[in-house]
Amino acid sequence: MQPMADTGLAHHHVWLERDAIDWVARLPKQSQLGLGARANLDYQAACFARASESGHTPALHGVLPPSSDLPRGGLLVSAIRGRPAHLPDDLPTIAEALASLHALEIPPSGQREPLQAPGDPWAAMRHEVAAQARFLDRADLAPEVRRRIEVELAALPQRLPDAEPRLISFDAHPGNFLVTDSGRAVLVDLEKCRYGLPGFDLAHASLYTSTTWDLVSRAELSAAQVADFYHRWMTAIGFDGDTEALLACRRAMWLWSLTWCAKWRASHRRPRDAHARGEDWSAELSDEALIAHVRDRVDHYLSLPAITLVQEEFRTLEGALNTAMN
Repeated sequence: MQPMADTGLAHHHVWLERDAIDWVARLPKQSQLGLGARANLDYQAACFARASESGHTPALHGVLPPSSDLPRGGLLVSAIRGRPAHLPDDLPTIAEALASLHALEIPPSGQREPLQAPGDPWAAMRHEVAAQARFLDRADLAPEVRRRIEVELAALPQRLPDAEPRLISFDAHPGNFLVTDSGRAVLVDLEKCRYGLPGFDLAHASLYTSTTWDLVSRAELSAAQVADFYHRWMTAIGFDGDTEALLACRRAMWLWSLTWCAKWRASHRRPRDAHARGEDWSAELSDEALIAHVRDRVDHYLSLPAITLVQEEFRTLEGALNTAMN
């Protein structure tokens, strides 16, 4: 048993090796979906079981029930030997991995639980962003930053017609991928899968607020590189839909990230929940170095220069995307 580096706000990880077969124990610090300990395990187990059919995620091997030693229990999944993603070089294989996930057949409506499967995924996303936006008042934002976020929130379309839901990760930032020696991208963090819009995953994999999050894989992509990533995904999955819907999902995912930053800034100084219930962003649950890194990223993404940079990308990406498609 070898404890792994503390690199995420939701889990501790332990590498388990026996008879040359390696597993990883994922031990929740909290539930980002606000679920109780057992419900959180059931949800995550369903994420791994269903997503593993894509061939680009770890396999599920077992569930460790909540106990006095493990108040939130844990999951046992295949260990993945690979290196962190390198951007922009690994964007094509990340696009392929996401296309494989998004191409999976969707179960009938009565068989999608426990995963979230809203009837209108766009409306559900707008509701989630609005719920997080309530933390803007407590996030100590500069007036111009607050104004720009409010303008962007108001500009989100009320409806997104003809947006077909698929199984998505909803946490596809590049730091959650490992690349094997064979060049296969593996998405290793699956606790937030849902039946939603693939555009959210494409955004999370290529937005500035995602590609500059991880210390190892961080990179600032050009609009042309982002457009090529989208085009590779479209080719892999045979997409012939509306690029405007993909761009709307990109804006919504960015606003989800910004409002999450406000939520974390307003919540992380609270004491940890001694009863290990639901969502818990307390800094007490993670190493000081990780909290310092998250604080640095949150402060940057909620700054005027970072918001200006992303807004300028939105203005150029549409043209670059059309050029890549032609």
